[in-house]
Amino acid sequence: MVGRITADAPASITILDGSDVRATPGVNLDDRLRDVPGFSLFRRSSSVVAHPTTQGVSLRGIGSTGASRTLVLWDGFPVNDPFGGWVQWSRFAPEDIDRIEISRGASTSVFGDRAMGGAVALFSRQPEPLHLTASYSGGNAGTHEAGAGFAHLGSRWSASAQGRAFATDGYYVISEGIRGTADRRAGADFVAGNSRLDYLGAASRLFLKFDMLAERRRNGTPIQQNSTSLGSLSAHYSLARGTNTFSVLASHTREEFRSAFSAIAADRNSERPTFRQSVPAESAGGAAYWNRHGSRWDVLAGADVNHVEGYSKDTLFPSGLRVGGGTLLQHGAFVQTDVGAGPVKFHLGARHDFTGGDRQFFSPSAGVSAGRGRLRVRSSVYRAFRAPTLNELFREFRVGNAVTRANDVLRPERLFGAEAGVDYSGERSHMSFTLYRNSLSDLITNVTLTSSPSLIVRQRRNAASALARGVEMHADHRWRNWFGDASYLYADSRFSTGERLPQVPRHQGSARLGWQRGATFVSAGLRSYSFQFEDELNRFLLPGFGAVQVAVRRQINAPLSAFASVENLFDREYLTGFTPTPTVGAPRLWRLGLRWEGRVR
Repeated sequence: MVGRITADAPASITILDGSDVRATPGVNLDDRLRDVPGFSLFRRSSSVVAHPTTQGVSLRGIGSTGASRTLVLWDGFPVNDPFGGWVQWSRFAPEDIDRIEISRGASTSVFGDRAMGGAVALFSRQPEPLHLTASYSGGNAGTHEAGAGFAHLGSRWSASAQGRAFATDGYYVISEGIRGTADRRAGADFVAGNSRLDYLGAASRLFLKFDMLAERRRNGTPIQQNSTSLGSLSAHYSLARGTNTFSVLASHTREEFRSAFSAIAADRNSERPTFRQSVPAESAGGAAYWNRHGSRWDVLAGADVNHVEGYSKDTLFPSGLRVGGGTLLQHGAFVQTDVGAGPVKFHLGARHDFTGGDRQFFSPSAGVSAGRGRLRVRSSVYRAFRAPTLNELFREFRVGNAVTRANDVLRPERLFGAEAGVDYSGERSHMSFTLYRNSLSDLITNVTLTSSPSLIVRQRRNAASALARGVEMHADHRWRNWFGDASYLYADSRFSTGERLPQVPRHQGSARLGWQRGATFVSAGLRSYSFQFEDELNRFLLPGFGAVQVAVRRQINAPLSAFASVENLFDREYLTGFTPTPTVGAPRLWRLGLRWEGRVR
């Protein structure tokens, strides 16, 4: 995946354009972003069949639970789940993304909670006059996907709407040799859509956006299923006056997550229900920004607030009711500035947050970048935090025969980080190299209380301090009709007691070789991961593995194109977790499809 590096940021920031996203195999964006060094979900599973609560994003190996330590923004608005911090990747259609900006580390003070490990910003494609899209794809495992969209751009207004529907029978997450009659394929069905209305004035702009998601997931047995229904409304108004820009943002999200849990017999030939869960939640937030541009300096200042309310309502079997939850109010103010002096630019920022429960946190940041010709050097230092989510505080869950309990006395996580790097940007080649070090305090992780072959009991707790340090590298090159890129992350992430952080491989990398000529595009890529551990005690080892992906696209005529993709080409079986029964990832999956995109006449 080819990444462009921004010119003056003090941190490692990669920009992927829409063509990069569309050229990478995968149903959802998380599978297409795994070529970026350090990007991963809590487990190795794809969001297509994974439980939604495991879909939090980790960058640079600091995520040891399903809660996201990376902020995900969509057209400027946070889309991390208000109750649990994870991300519903089904909301975003990869074909409708214009570009993605990935910022690793908390080098800016603009973002508060959830951005401890960095930020991923998604930007939708801009409307075109009377533009229509329609697509269909199908593949093995009973997979079908259909999508459609319409957009129109006028002199002062634009409007757009997109939607897609997806269904798959899925695949078994238990190896054939230990599978029982209680095991079923893990699959998913969902419908997602969004609409947007923009006013494009000479000095002022306004957009209103609505998106929704309805999905149902089967988690591998008849009883274990979950579903999510979600709707979100957002608005953004901006006014430009000379060198000043004022912006006001507001959003409201309502959702309900439902899940059923069971205990599975040792021979996996039967299961019994343990509890059924309903989690209604809603959030409301807003922000106001002021930005001023000078000839050699810029300043951005603002404040934001977010209120979340949610409850976990559990119906126990054979009888009983358990309810946990509450409200969480967070608000903060920040200022960020940069000053140029010749080829050098200095960056300073500060943020003060009220994180709930009368807790406050001050997070300063500082950095410097310098460029001459094709070469740029950069460095930054920063403090950051993450408050525990309502999910971590109040919601208990079960995966197979592994139970994880909530903890309502969790403290916020804290991070002190530093990084330094060098970038080279040539006409046909780009290279980037970064060293980083993150010192973590009160890291929230799942601590094992008891463990047996039939049941594991864990609880979310503030663990001992931890240190995450490593190296990131990326290089890409184009020659004639060929292109290639390679990325690598070395992440040495350990608790102060010596154990490695769970779900973090020490080595991970990707490489891709492609060819494009005229209307034909072909690429093949490899993703590789070293071993990692399932638990904080490092007792359950997940061996390393590599998987090959292939993508082909062909423009048939001006509006019509065909595409094909294969994931895990050689059908490699790899472990994704222990429940305590080992679970496995996706087998070979292929898809064929057609897409029509053009102007209505």
